[in-house]
Formats: sequence, C-alpha cells, structure tokens
Amino acid sequence: MQTIELDPTLTQTLDNARSAGLTLVIGNKNYSSWSMRPWVAAVAAGIPFTEVRVLLDQPDTAANIANYSAAGRVPVLLAGEMTIWDSLAICEYLAEQFPDKHLWPQDVAARALARSVVAEMHSGFPDLRNAMSMNIKASLPGRGRTPGCQADIGRICEIWEECLARFGHHRFLFGDFSIADAFFAPVVTRFKTYGVALAPAAQAYCDRVLAHPAVARWVEEALRETEIAAGHEDNLPG
Repeated sequence: MQTIELDPTLTQTLDNARSAGLTLVIGNKNYSSWSMRPWVAAVAAGIPFTEVRVLLDQPDTAANIANYSAAGRVPVLLAGEMTIWDSLAICEYLAEQFPDKHLWPQDVAARALARSVVAEMHSGFPDLRNAMSMNIKASLPGRGRTPGCQADIGRICEIWEECLARFGHHRFLFGDFSIADAFFAPVVTRFKTYGVALAPAAQAYCDRVLAHPAVARWVEEALRETEIAAGHEDNLPG
C-alpha cells in the first residue's frame, strides 16, 4: 500500500466537532466494524461530530452503552433529541441531513445498486464475520478459511467487480467515495489482517480504500489503542 499523508482538514473537522450538534458513540476502533462504517462515512464527507468511545468487553460496557441507547449496541448517533442506532440507519440519516455531501451516488441506477450491496453487507456474510473477526492490529495470514468464509469472500469480490466495472471507473465502488465504500472498509481491513489473496483489481481497490484519508485515520487511531477486548481476542481463529 502506498504511504499517504493525511489531509489536515480531517483533523480540523474532528477538532471542531464539539461545536456541532451530532455525537457518535462508537466502540474500540481496533475491533468495532459496525462503528467504523458511519464514522468513516461522516469523516470522509466532512460532517463534524463529537466522538464518544465506549470500551468493549469491560465490566461497565453494557451500562455505559445503556446511557446512550436501549438497544445495547454501538454505534449510536445522538442528534438533538433523537437517538439513532444501527450503522445503516445512521448513514441514511446523515445522507438525508447533508444531501450536498452526496453520501449515496447521484445516478439513479448507481444509487439503487449501492443500496442493494450495502443492504447485503449489512445483513449477510455471517461466515466471514465469524471466521475473520475484525482486529486491525493483528496479523493472521491464512487463518479463518472455512468453506463458508471462502464463499463469502468470493461473493464480496463479485460485488466489487460489478460495481467497479459499471460505475467505479478504477476509483471507488461508485466513483466517488460513498456509503458503499464505508460499509466495505471493515472487510478491507479483515482481508489485510488475514492475508487474503485477491485478484489484482480487487487488491487495487483495497489499497485505494486503505489509502483514503478517513479510513487511514481510523486505522491509525486503532493501531494506537492500548485497550484489549478479551472477548474479541478470544474469538480469533486458531
């Protein structure tokens, strides 16, 4: 992956977040794939928010999350008097509130496909999630290769190939970085952690995602974390 210099405006966006009306509650950046998705989407679009990080697998984790949402999971977006939970619901809310940011593709056909692949990512690929849990700091090449996980990897590569061929034009899935790329960003980090060999076009896409300033910042901050979520580490494939 090519080394990049992070856009300084991203730092300014997050530094100014406390003056904004949005608060995004997330888990550990090393482990929380669902937290990564709306965080990356918002940062990539330059939408300011206050970040609250709740450490996972701690004695007080459930109580801390309950302070923000009865659903008992992160991420959670607090917007004025509203509480919005679930990564996709948060991203849809941001897309509605900031239409000028074009979080979804503007073309009707591209937008329909983008919503379809995001929904599939949101509800599918259970074998990949179970066999290759997200752990950005780990290096586990060759592990987690269950038949079901291999099938999920193949389907994800099919999705990427179709989107890039029809709308990506050798950039992101639909040209400009969108919610679709944010939803697959944690998959990209998994493929790196577990050393998944990909076709050149898919690997090039992964490299572009990892080099995007919003994704690179999340990864950088994940690598600086010192907390260990024992439950997540115990579930790593042997």
